[in-house]
Amino acid sequence: MLLEKLILVVIIFGLSLVIAMYSTYFERKVAAWFQDRIGPDRAGPFGLLQPLADGVKMFLKEDFIPKHADKWLFIMGPGISMFTALITSTIIPWGPDLYMFGTNVVLQVADFNVGILFILGVLSVGVYGIMIGAWASNNKFSLFGAIRASSQMISYELAMGVSVITIVMMTGSLSLRDITESQHGFWNDGWFTWNVFSQPVCFLVFFICSLAELNRAPFDLSECESELIGGYHTEYGSMKLGFYLFAEYVSMFISSAIISILFFGGYSFPGMDSFSGNTLAILGVVALFAKIFFFIFVIMWIRWTLPRFRFDQLMHLGWKSLIPIALINLLVTGLVIAFKNGWFN
Repeated sequence: MLLEKLILVVIIFGLSLVIAMYSTYFERKVAAWFQDRIGPDRAGPFGLLQPLADGVKMFLKEDFIPKHADKWLFIMGPGISMFTALITSTIIPWGPDLYMFGTNVVLQVADFNVGILFILGVLSVGVYGIMIGAWASNNKFSLFGAIRASSQMISYELAMGVSVITIVMMTGSLSLRDITESQHGFWNDGWFTWNVFSQPVCFLVFFICSLAELNRAPFDLSECESELIGGYHTEYGSMKLGFYLFAEYVSMFISSAIISILFFGGYSFPGMDSFSGNTLAILGVVALFAKIFFFIFVIMWIRWTLPRFRFDQLMHLGWKSLIPIALINLLVTGLVIAFKNGWFN
């Protein structure tokens, strides 16, 4: 069992890194598509070796630490961001159980009964990587960018947490696998079983908050080049900068997986009851990754379509719009569940 988990951890971490690496390539291609350009096409056929070239460039660039920086905190900052981005992949249920070598292989490293709380907790710690790195840089513009990121994440995590509570109320569990199984199939007694159909407002709030949590446009105010030079990582270079940039793409991959699990059935898909065994497991994994890649594309699409918010607009949206909407949706959902269970009879 321990060996199986170790192999699964290595596979998931490696897959997360490869997908994040090639997300940079596809983001450039998507941007080129929207802007009527070609995009990467020099490194390898169709530019497919561009991510490898970027990685080699990062490793070969000069690795420096500013003279008045706090050395150890300066090193810890990007490490924390990368660690928190990767660690959440361990509790994602990637598919139904596989049967291999005479044993069941669970495609989930750890099924915590409070899995969704674990994810929210780890994501909230991720901002410390930004704050520590910016403060240790001894650069006021980096610190301004980190403060923006902190205030942004605090405001949007509240609305995100309320949205998660709504899903937990409907499911009756904090386990990601239980949430996935509660959306089994696609059609049940004439109603769609994916949470997005019963909670479209909750999905919209959660998706917007996810964009803000990822520091992605139109909420990338911690990296406003026109106002803050390069943002919180202005003083970073080489692979320390690479870790910060890479963590964003790993987080985008994991966030897309969480959105797929909470609202789109995870590894569930229409007609899954017609399959069983390893065929069901493989198709489930394919279904989950298809949903993940779709949301990665949508996040990239939004980045190259919408203009950046002003900071006051971003705070207004978080505190005065999304939080009230999420609370009202939570209250309505609670009343509907109460009526269904006959609590008012």
